[in-house]
Amino acid sequence: MRVIVLGAGLLGVTSAYYLQQLGHEVTVIDRQATPAAETSFANGGQISVSHAEPWANPSAPLKVLQWLGKEDAPLLFRIRADMRQWLWGLQFLRECTPARTRHNIEQIVRLGTYSRDMLQQLRRDTGLSYDQRTQGILHFYTTQKEFDGALAPAEQMRALGCERQVISADEAIRIEPALAHIRPQLAGATYTAEDESGDANRFARELVKLAEAAGVKFLMSHTVTALREAGGSIDHVEATDSEGRFQRIRGDAFVLAMGSLSPLYAAPLGIRLPIYPAKGYSVTLPVKDASKAHQVSLTDDEYKLVFSRYTSESGDRLRIAGTAELNGYDRDLNRVRCEAIVRRVEELFPGAGDTERAQFWTGLRPATPSNVPLIGKTKLPNLFLNTGHGTLGWTHACGSGKSIARIVSGLAPEVDFTFAGMPAPASRAVQPALG
Repeated sequence: MRVIVLGAGLLGVTSAYYLQQLGHEVTVIDRQATPAAETSFANGGQISVSHAEPWANPSAPLKVLQWLGKEDAPLLFRIRADMRQWLWGLQFLRECTPARTRHNIEQIVRLGTYSRDMLQQLRRDTGLSYDQRTQGILHFYTTQKEFDGALAPAEQMRALGCERQVISADEAIRIEPALAHIRPQLAGATYTAEDESGDANRFARELVKLAEAAGVKFLMSHTVTALREAGGSIDHVEATDSEGRFQRIRGDAFVLAMGSLSPLYAAPLGIRLPIYPAKGYSVTLPVKDASKAHQVSLTDDEYKLVFSRYTSESGDRLRIAGTAELNGYDRDLNRVRCEAIVRRVEELFPGAGDTERAQFWTGLRPATPSNVPLIGKTKLPNLFLNTGHGTLGWTHACGSGKSIARIVSGLAPEVDFTFAGMPAPASRAVQPALG
């Protein structure tokens, strides 16, 4: 089949790669000049199956209320006259029950474990290099309440096969000596040895090279203006190139992988996707003192930050990313939130990074209320979804890409997950509502 993939971020690129591997003629369309130039450009870098507890959990409503109006809050609802934001917020609250949280963790862990396995297989098969580190991920806690709150989710994750081990503060420092500076504040930690980290943007660019060599066509600097339906199916995509020339691009099947823009393109087709943009921030710092910088990828759950380190011929960098701001499609850089991240880095690892050369970035994550992505079929037989991955697009990229390629090909996915528009799997999960 001729398959058109809309979006050249991590999810679009992995979809295209696996579709080509199954024998399809694939074209990818993206408005940017280079792949992974938006949400995947400067993310936190973690392949984190252990980061499976969704934002929507029983403790979230009170925290959100406490954080309202605080510019440096980890999760900030900036209230707008925006019906989509209000509807998303109501759905978010419905996902905060203990039962829904357990259900969503199960979904996220199953997809994450499969996806990590697919990434490792891809790396073995192709030799891809992207500043990866395979030293695990350490979640650390600087308050007893946050640490205690992590124990039940960690136990559930272990039951699902994600070996997120609860460890003491002293054991955490043995794994990552750079944390010794905050030993008096450490309440405890968890460690998942199988988790990884790496530069997602570099991964995407390297995978594009492999895909192009195999015959995948990339139409970059092409802005999709509409998906046109005829006879109950998508007939073609309308787009303009970098010089404004109008084009109709036809295919047999279409994969919508446009991140937070996905609901805007789906709505005219009568498909409502529960996705809202969650603006995330990152800071990239050149390493100033290697002896003070962390080696293991870290998660600071209290501040909703993740820490990765990229070391290659291009230099030694620290990448710190996280927080979420729900403020529509605004991408303005809030200096207060940027400075809060830098301040936290200096509290934890003083002198490790060169804060004078800090590079700030913000991007829009396509968040569903449950944190469970939308992968699978729509009511239109030749339109498929691979979107809504929120903060876990890098973690879920390879598993999602391979799964949607199999679904488009009429094959059963290999993972026990609730795919949109398909029968519930053995876990009997509730299917996402797509309007």
